[in-house]
Amino acid sequence: MSDLYQTVTDKIISVLNEGAIPWIKPWSAHSTSGYQPFPVNAVSQRPYSGINLLLLWAEARMQGYTQDRWLTFNQARKAGGHVRKGEQSTLAVLYKPMERDALDENGIPILDENDEVKQVRFALLRNHFLFNIEQTEGLEHLLPEPDTQPESSFDANAKAEALMLQSGAQIRHKNGDDAFYSPIRDFIQLPTKEQFHDEGGYYATALHELTHWSGHQSRLGREGVVTPTRFGTPQYAFEELVAEMGAAFLCAHTGVQGELRHEGYLQSWLDLLREDKRAIFRASGQARTASEYLLALSSSQKAMTSNVA
Repeated sequence: MSDLYQTVTDKIISVLNEGAIPWIKPWSAHSTSGYQPFPVNAVSQRPYSGINLLLLWAEARMQGYTQDRWLTFNQARKAGGHVRKGEQSTLAVLYKPMERDALDENGIPILDENDEVKQVRFALLRNHFLFNIEQTEGLEHLLPEPDTQPESSFDANAKAEALMLQSGAQIRHKNGDDAFYSPIRDFIQLPTKEQFHDEGGYYATALHELTHWSGHQSRLGREGVVTPTRFGTPQYAFEELVAEMGAAFLCAHTGVQGELRHEGYLQSWLDLLREDKRAIFRASGQARTASEYLLALSSSQKAMTSNVA
C-alpha cells in the first residue's frame, strides 16, 4: 500500500525543484465572470481546500491550464461529456473524518469529567484522481461565461487594504529594507508603499506578515510565533511556510496579483519536506486556519460598522 503522505510530499518537492511554487494561484483573478478564488468541482461548484489547493494549483501551473474547474472521470461521463483519451489524472486527497476511543499507554480508555470515554478525532486519507475541465470534451456547459464587462476602475487591491485595516493589526511603515512581524511588541513593520515595484507586491508582503500576526498568543497561539525560533532552523522554516501559504490563500481571496517572498526560503522548505512527510499537510492546515481567522475578523468588523451606521 502506498504512503499517501509521502506521495503528496514527493509531488510538492518535485514541483518546487522545477522552480514552480505550488501555492500561488496560476491564473488571473478576473479572466471570467463569477470569480471563484479557489479550485472548484466543475459539477458541484464545491471549492477544494487544504493540501488540494497546492496539488491542483501546481498541476494547473505545470500544464498551463486556464480553468480552475476539476472533476472525476465518472463525473465527466455523467455530465454528458468525457475525458479525452490519453489524458493523465491529477492526484488529490480525500479526508474521511473518524473517531476512536482515547487510550492511555496501557490501552485503558481515558474518561472525561462525565465518566464518558473520550474520543480522539482523526482523518483517514485516500487518494482521489481528478481531471481539469480542459482535458474533457462535451462539457462546455460547465464552463463560466466570458467576462464581457469592461475592466472596473475600482482599486484592485481594495479588498486587501480593507482586510489589513479591519484586522486591527498595528502596521508601521518605515523607509528601509525590512518587512517583519514582532511577536514581542505585536506590530508589523513594512517599507513604504513607494519602495515596492507595484501595489501587488506591497499587499502580498503585507498579507505574509499579517499571517504571522495571526499566530500571536492572544489570537491563534501558533507555536512558530509564540516560541522564538532562530533563522535556519526547521521550526523557523515551518512558520515561514505557513505565512507564505496563508498569504497566497489571502491573495487569491482578495484578487491580489503580487509576488510572494519565497526565494530566500526555498532551500529550507525543501529540507523540511524531505525530513518530514507530514509537514506540508500541517503547514497547509495552519495556513488555512490563519486565512479563515483573518477573513472572519474582517467580516466581523464590517458587520459592526454596518450596525453602527
